[in-house]
Amino acid sequence: MPVNITSIKTSSNGAWQGDNPLDYAFPLLIVQTVLILVVSRFLAFCFKPLRQPKVIAEIVGGILLGPSAFGRNKKYLHRIFPAWSAPILESVASIGLLFFLFLVGLELNLSSIRRGSKRAVGIALAGISLPFICGIGIAFVLRKTIDGADKVGYGQFLVFMGVALSITAFPVLARILAELKLLTTQLGEIAMAAAALNDVAAWILLALAVALADGNTGGHKNPLVSVWVLLSGAAFVTFMFVIMRPAMKWVARRCVPQQDAVDEAYICLTLAGVLVSGFVTDLIGIHSIFGAFVFGLAIPKSGNFAGILIERIEDFVAGLLLPLYFAASGLKTDVAKIRGAEAWGLLALVISTACAGKILGTFAVAMMFMIPVRESLTLGVLMNTKGLVELIVLNIGKEKKVLNDETFAILVLMALFTTFITTPTVMTIYRPARGIPTRTHRKLRDLTTTDGSKDELRILACVHDPRNVPSIITLIEATRSTTNSILKLFVMHLVELTERSSSIIMVHRVRRNGFPFFNRFRRGECHDRVAQAFQGYSQLGRVMVRPTTAISAMSTMHEDICHVADDKRITLIILPFHVQWRDEGDGLVENVSQSWRAVNQKVLKDAPCSVAVLVDRGFGSETQNPGPNSSVTHRVCIIFLGGPDDREALELGGRIAEHPAVKVTLIRFVEKNGKESKDEMLPLSPAQTECSDQTYSFSTTKMNCEKERKLDETAVAEFRKCGGVDYKEEVASNVIEGVLTIGQSRDYDLIVVGKGRFKSNMVAEDAELGPIGDILTSSAHGIVSSVLVIQQHAGEAPESKVRSRV
Repeated sequence: MPVNITSIKTSSNGAWQGDNPLDYAFPLLIVQTVLILVVSRFLAFCFKPLRQPKVIAEIVGGILLGPSAFGRNKKYLHRIFPAWSAPILESVASIGLLFFLFLVGLELNLSSIRRGSKRAVGIALAGISLPFICGIGIAFVLRKTIDGADKVGYGQFLVFMGVALSITAFPVLARILAELKLLTTQLGEIAMAAAALNDVAAWILLALAVALADGNTGGHKNPLVSVWVLLSGAAFVTFMFVIMRPAMKWVARRCVPQQDAVDEAYICLTLAGVLVSGFVTDLIGIHSIFGAFVFGLAIPKSGNFAGILIERIEDFVAGLLLPLYFAASGLKTDVAKIRGAEAWGLLALVISTACAGKILGTFAVAMMFMIPVRESLTLGVLMNTKGLVELIVLNIGKEKKVLNDETFAILVLMALFTTFITTPTVMTIYRPARGIPTRTHRKLRDLTTTDGSKDELRILACVHDPRNVPSIITLIEATRSTTNSILKLFVMHLVELTERSSSIIMVHRVRRNGFPFFNRFRRGECHDRVAQAFQGYSQLGRVMVRPTTAISAMSTMHEDICHVADDKRITLIILPFHVQWRDEGDGLVENVSQSWRAVNQKVLKDAPCSVAVLVDRGFGSETQNPGPNSSVTHRVCIIFLGGPDDREALELGGRIAEHPAVKVTLIRFVEKNGKESKDEMLPLSPAQTECSDQTYSFSTTKMNCEKERKLDETAVAEFRKCGGVDYKEEVASNVIEGVLTIGQSRDYDLIVVGKGRFKSNMVAEDAELGPIGDILTSSAHGIVSSVLVIQQHAGEAPESKVRSRV
């Protein structure tokens, strides 16, 4: 039943009074929004195993909801998406699009583009010019083949086709690079820089295309209109960068957050500026999104203001409003318009021409810059990524009546196909060489047993929260030997790969900074203090600090850690424990994430070197960064029961003992008869310990008990030769009570223990920290000391699951 649009009301009186909510604007908008979100999220879930970006699911979802699929049912189409609701849905979607393009402008740093390498500039120019020329050639073919395509003037049609084929989607490319773990590689750097240049050039060309289209509409053709539109657009851009940019710098300085609070007036003022900028460019005759994009470019990227804006609006815009735009585009896309072999042949021609222009143009220039063949071909495929910007261009072209229904459908399918094939193609042709696994210096003991006295101790410290930093700085400083070896520290910031593109862009933007992860940390005095501590520590003698960033899904984060450890010949990996204690006087426990626990467990299993898990209870919070000449003393206790892991803990303790500001005590548990039997496990009482996992894993590798005993005695004897260490022996009548007594004594700032992977008659073992570490970590025992649990790398050690006698 047709509805008079002038009689449409916002809300109904309710079903009890006989009103159908779907005949009213707002209830229908709610139903449409929910349906769109459900379909797009379901498709995103389905495409996730294929490692496709979310934009693919949103484009496909929009097409399915439109006349190409579900819309073939006219009853559904007229009830859920009636013609009178289209302006309302598109208006709401346009608001989301406006702010999304503002976010894109915020994420683009013009200064970094200006500093871009010659290779990135050359690749970007080739990636625009050749596809643009190919687009012009395709435009001539389409005009002669598709009915009605020749009714549009040559100029605007040629420019729209050229822009449609030459665009590279900057945000979508960032997501694909992150998914493929290429974002922080040299190839990723070149691709991102070239895509950023391509993005800016595409918007300039789009403004030109819109200006040309406006000069030939309204029933008259006046080329002066296009000239006035272009001049007005240039004046707008000049005004934004000459007048508004200094004003926004002043606003950004005023918005330095104090205690994580920002004046809401400045945020609201900026968001209003987005709307005003969109209105002005629409008034000029250029699409309103151009104004929002330029306003985003004009906001300074230094400081925290841009990050605050992104955090405030990104989830709402990208998660809720943007899918509406894809749905609105899908409602305009009718695949049924592509009829006959000739039309499908045109689709194949457009796809092949678009791919060939991008890939061949980029490949040729990359080869000229002496980039290897595989990398050059991969760059070409990556630069062929389309996405939201492509849809924007096509929708504007359809809105300006430059593209008819068939041309529009062909180009939408082209954008979908080229983006869909990017990830599998790159995975096929480019797999970064992992190199031959290095087996030297994989344990701390290896450094001691080698002949050279200047061996390099390489430590990989992983950080995923700013609260990890002080304790890691203090621990690294304590291990900085003054006699044996040079220390090289690799700091890896672990960033979870989420659906928020801004985290990827911002981390990539600042990764050339000495410490890239600080820009995403909690802001304010704490942030400044942490940054200064790490930057100051990097200047200390004989310590070389090298930062790196891992942006991965939690399920594959351990692969990045292990790869860096193998590639950099790391001796020891330091991981923060997944549980943190907040220092508020009551010892509150904060469980950061079980996902981080899974990461730690996988690293412990697959690491090519020794691994230490740091359970931080304020180690280094009072006296950060003690220097070699400092009188401040940290008290460290090493608990020794015997075995490879305990010997590795003892080796680290020997290095710590060389630091003049650290006091080390070794407490060795021995049996009553003075022997160490390794035949059976002592049962553990539930009253004595609270293990989170009652299934323990032990190595099935056969041990030579006599050899192990000799190695233990040798390690202890060597350690006791270190000057300034205390040595104590405890009779192991009850190991657990003895360990708890040490932990509850408050005599030590840090307790170092071995994980212990072999069966012992003293203790049974937890899968993550081992039995002693699990006891010391439990929040039920009132232990205040920080704990460092060490696992020695022992090559291939098969494990079997056994049930403890708890």
